[in-house]
Formats: sequence, structure tokens, C-alpha cells
Amino acid sequence: QVQLVESGGGLVQAGGSLRLSCAASGMTFSSYTMGWFRQAPGKAREFVGGISWSGGNTFYADSVKGRFTISRDNAKNTVYLQMNSLQPEDTANYYCAATPVRGVVPVTYEYRYWGQGTQVTVSS
Repeated sequence: QVQLVESGGGLVQAGGSLRLSCAASGMTFSSYTMGWFRQAPGKAREFVGGISWSGGNTFYADSVKGRFTISRDNAKNTVYLQMNSLQPEDTANYYCAATPVRGVVPVTYEYRYWGQGTQVTVSS
């Protein structure tokens, strides 16, 4: 049974940083492209960024480019989202997801497996 478990969310002041982790089990982690998405109350789930199976390629939404960094450790079956210079508009529930598609894809329907999410709240 595939499981993706996010951790690391919390409350942070504007300008601060958080590092989210997503631990995978029940899957061949290194065979999957991993993505991070977020969803704020009343809004659609949106793509934040993704990383290829090897970690060699990353792709980010314009709204987070230059502030967020995605990395992965295939030996630990874990993907990370380093978030710097956080702003109140970054407040959302953050989800990791896995897709067998080889390239990073910014759409939810391509992702096969999802975590339960971790809440990030940025105060002004």
C-alpha cells in the first residue's frame, strides 16, 4: 500500500522559512516524479513545484520561483520542500504527490498518489 506522509508544517511569521518533508513507502520511490501542491480555503489546489525521478530536473510555479526549493533523497524515499521568504499568501495546506510520468507535470490529474497534507500558516 502506497503512503505519502508530509510533515514540517506550522505557523511562521512573514519572511520566515519552513522545510516540509514527504516520506514515501510502498512504492519504488526513485521511479516517480514528485510534486508539491497547495490548497488554500475556498481555492483550487495549485501546483507549487516538482522534481524528476533522478532529482536532476525541477520546475516551479512562478509564484514561488526563487523562494522555494525542492529536493529529494532516493535513499531515504523522501522529498523536501524548502520554503524561504514566506508570505501570508503562501498559507495553505501543502500536499506531496507522486506520478509515474517522467517529466515534471504541473497538473493534479497526472498524479497517482497523494499525501494527506500539512498545514502552513504565515502570519503578517
